[in-house]
Amino acid sequence: MLRDDDARPAQPAETSERSQLDPFVVATGDAPPRDQRDLMERPFFSLGKRPRLKPIRYRTADVQVQVFAMPEHGMATIWDADVLIWAASQIVAAENSGFATSRFFRFMPYQLLRAIGRATGNRDYMLLKSALARLQSTVIATTIRNGKHWRRRQFSWINEWEEMTTRAGRVEGMEFVLPEWLYTSVIDRSLVLTIDPAYFRLTGGIERWLYRVARKHAGRQPEGWTFEVSHLHQKSGSLARPSDFALDLRRIAARQPLPGYGLQIEWEDGRELLRFRPGNPSTVPVETPVNPIGTLGARSIGTLGANRATDSIEESNRESNSSSLTRAHAIRGAGATRRGSP
Repeated sequence: MLRDDDARPAQPAETSERSQLDPFVVATGDAPPRDQRDLMERPFFSLGKRPRLKPIRYRTADVQVQVFAMPEHGMATIWDADVLIWAASQIVAAENSGFATSRFFRFMPYQLLRAIGRATGNRDYMLLKSALARLQSTVIATTIRNGKHWRRRQFSWINEWEEMTTRAGRVEGMEFVLPEWLYTSVIDRSLVLTIDPAYFRLTGGIERWLYRVARKHAGRQPEGWTFEVSHLHQKSGSLARPSDFALDLRRIAARQPLPGYGLQIEWEDGRELLRFRPGNPSTVPVETPVNPIGTLGARSIGTLGANRATDSIEESNRESNSSSLTRAHAIRGAGATRRGSP
């Protein structure tokens, strides 16, 4: 019989996916933050602080993204996606050091919370568990990275998770299992980009989404990347009116909150454009905890995005960009980070 202070975790059920996987034990949790390309552009997450139940349905060319929420939890948010960024960062750092990794994570909650700029009090642990519940209950269906023939893959951001505690209630660790779709894309280094640690300090959902779009497309190009505002509205999955969305982008451009990128509103032939220009990146680690709920940039703004990968990255960028850039600029913008780069 276990004593009240026995620290041994409960054994997973035989039907658990974890019983078929070797655990990836996170030693420290420290790793340069990295994001997965598919999650940086098209709509996958809610950008609002209020629970979103309305499904996301996005389609362009041969790419489809559908996201469904459970009423009990609501759709996974862009703040919840910090968990996936942390997981991707751990996988890449471990692989770079020659360590074996797995979809089955075993870690201490404070490692994750500190790495993404959160506090480590009881409320923050409760919010982390709520985030894991949303990540598990949100259902994604997409054709991204499913080969030349149209196929739809359906999964959740986390297959299963568990909080390991003693009978006295002391937390001894956490475990979760990533879906194969996400894990294999992180192992492929051409589908991963480094991001600025200051990203975690962004409190607005639309700001976070804009940073990831900027990092995905503008990269380090001196001329940056330009989108038509109406096109950005479509790509974001926002529930706001186009006029409200455009007003919100103007306000964000006036504040210049994105680390490493400047925003500039331009006009061309009656079309409103937003240009992302690379600036000086912030290299300061996250120190001040941020509000894990965040604030809305515009009322009812809705989601985050993803992209096609590897051999079609260049084609995808040209297709997704409604801009005033020349063809040469568009081709340079498709490069981002070469395979094997951090």
